[in-house]
Amino acid sequence: MHILILGGTTEARALAGLLHGEVRVTSSLAGRVANPRLPEGEVRIGGFGGVDGLVEWIGGHAVDAVIDATHPFAERISFNAARAAATAHVPLLALRRPGWVPEDGDRWVSVPSLEAAAEALDELGERVFLTTGRMGLAAFADRPERFLVRSVDAPEAPVPARAEILLDRGPFTLDGEREILARHRIDVLVTKDSGGAATAPKLTAAREAGIPVVVVRRPPVPEGVPVAATPEEAAARVLRG
Repeated sequence: MHILILGGTTEARALAGLLHGEVRVTSSLAGRVANPRLPEGEVRIGGFGGVDGLVEWIGGHAVDAVIDATHPFAERISFNAARAAATAHVPLLALRRPGWVPEDGDRWVSVPSLEAAAEALDELGERVFLTTGRMGLAAFADRPERFLVRSVDAPEAPVPARAEILLDRGPFTLDGEREILARHRIDVLVTKDSGGAATAPKLTAAREAGIPVVVVRRPPVPEGVPVAATPEEAAARVLRG
């Protein structure tokens, strides 16, 4: 059996490790991060060239099933995977870590997009900790606030005019997030609902500090695609056939 994992996430690496040695596994990485953490098994880096390219790759490499373990906000890749799997007549499973849930004391503002997140800043604060990654910063380029932008790799223009760039990669610690909020006098946090534990400490730090958090809601999984919440659940489904 040959499994294609559309990866790039912590969960995708864990899934590849669970399946490696049981079945043939190829993990596909988009190549947007300069030095990605590579999973076990075979690895390919780069896009497929859209739906048709993915269909061709599935057929040409005798793929038996596809697992979409991309970032919860990789909407285009997920849509292409759903169309390609249906065209190639192979099963598709989405691996999605559960989203975050607000707790007592949280001051969350839920918005549908990065553009809406930028607009929400009007009433919330002047020093913004922007943790939405380096893609999509154009939505904040014309904002007057001061931004601390955290990303794994340096972002490309356009970026906010008053921005300091912090290059770092999770997982992050609660003490570290507390220190960032205090040192930069952050009064509003902007994040995507990517879920998971690796970047969740910032939410706890914001709650403790009474700082509002603008949370961009994640897009839905394509209709009809089954979902597994953990690498273990996804591996069990694959190995059951």
